Amino acid sequence: MSNMAKVGIFMALALAVLGYLIFKIEDLDLWGKTGQRVEADFESVAGLDDKAAVRVAGVRVGRVDGIRLVEQRAVVGLLLDPPITLTTGTSAKISSLGLLGDKFVELELGPPGAPTLSPDATLPGEAPVGWDEAVAQISELGTTIQRSMTAIDPETTGETLRRLLVNLDRTSASVRDLVIANRANLDSTASNFESLSGSLATELPKLTAQIERVLVQVEAVVTENRGALSESLGHIEEASGSMRSSLADLSSITSAIADGEGTLGKLVASDEAHDQLTSTLGAMEAGIDSLSETFGKISGLGLDLSLDGYVLDETDETRTAFSITIDPRDNSRFYRLGVVDDPRGRLRTRTETIAVTTDGGLTSTTETTTRTIDDDFTFSAQFGFRLGSHHLRAGFFESTGGLAVDYGLLDERLWMSVEAFDFGREDDLDPHFRLLGKWQVHPNVYLLGGLDDFLESDRETYFLGAGVRWRDDDLKYLLGSIPTRF
Repeated sequence: MSNMAKVGIFMALALAVLGYLIFKIEDLDLWGKTGQRVEADFESVAGLDDKAAVRVAGVRVGRVDGIRLVEQRAVVGLLLDPPITLTTGTSAKISSLGLLGDKFVELELGPPGAPTLSPDATLPGEAPVGWDEAVAQISELGTTIQRSMTAIDPETTGETLRRLLVNLDRTSASVRDLVIANRANLDSTASNFESLSGSLATELPKLTAQIERVLVQVEAVVTENRGALSESLGHIEEASGSMRSSLADLSSITSAIADGEGTLGKLVASDEAHDQLTSTLGAMEAGIDSLSETFGKISGLGLDLSLDGYVLDETDETRTAFSITIDPRDNSRFYRLGVVDDPRGRLRTRTETIAVTTDGGLTSTTETTTRTIDDDFTFSAQFGFRLGSHHLRAGFFESTGGLAVDYGLLDERLWMSVEAFDFGREDDLDPHFRLLGKWQVHPNVYLLGGLDDFLESDRETYFLGAGVRWRDDDLKYLLGSIPTRF
């Protein structure tokens, strides 16, 4: 190879290295700028150069990519090489490496759980105090100190110092007078200390001799009871031997169990016994779960007991009723059972046909109709549906089929009801209709009144009365108050 070719190759390599260094120093990118780009807003970026480093916790994560002026504020473009999750609360601050180091942009990330910033969000920036500004503040501070020193009057300062010296002189004289006045007490205190030290010098040898005598007596007691101590140690050794023997027996028992010997060993070692025990425990667990579910369903029911009575205007007699309302607590249905004692009773018609045969062989029939009023107790068994503040009931009303509609007013403290039942009454009487109003004046007391059997003019009557009501909490309180011992 000729010298000219060698020189050409060397120059090409030198130019390639030089170009690489220029690209690295200038941070040029031939393939376009890649990475995450964000912008930060600063009041001043004095000393910050384009392509300066961007750091997070001191680690370089990008560089400054352009600085422009927008409405008297500096907007700095930041190009982040690795994508960084920027959350709400992230801010930028201009810092420097040391006192005279290059300035860079430090990102202070927001809390991890905060929402993520949008890609076009602008970070708030904070610029440090500039060197010139700091020098100006220091100069202003020095000027303020100089003005304060100039404002001090020398004559006033001298008078203040003179007063201070006079006060110190008076204080020292007071202390001196105090010492002179209490010299006797000080002398007495010193004498007491001297007497105490003399007493200690006299009594300490006696105390030492007494301690020595006590130690001698303790040694004599130990010597005298050495045999008893040895016997006690022997008992302790014997007890430890018995314990070792018991531990050995226990070890043999556990070995026998592990080998499957005895009932307990068969239970532990036998797979069949293990399976049977597991099956039994599973059955017990299922039974307990079923029982728990049953009691849970029962405890989920709500009970409402009512006892009321009202006076009938027509007969001045009292009608009483007792009812139990069972609420499954599903806000859709309920069940009601009751017993009613109505003084008017129920009209019952009974017809009997009697056949009579004469001596001539002729037969004649006679019909006898008997009407009675039964005043026995009647029963009710109803199921109802809740439709908001409306209730629909159906079932047995006073031992006959019937229907009812309830409408609640004033937060269900007032209930208006219409009941219709006994559709097949005797003597072609119309069905029994009752219009009832119930006002809950207290959680446990209510008033009721209305019009009964208003379709039959000769049986129509007004009524007015009151009742008491017990709910779940009242029943629990009453049952809890029953004494267990008499």
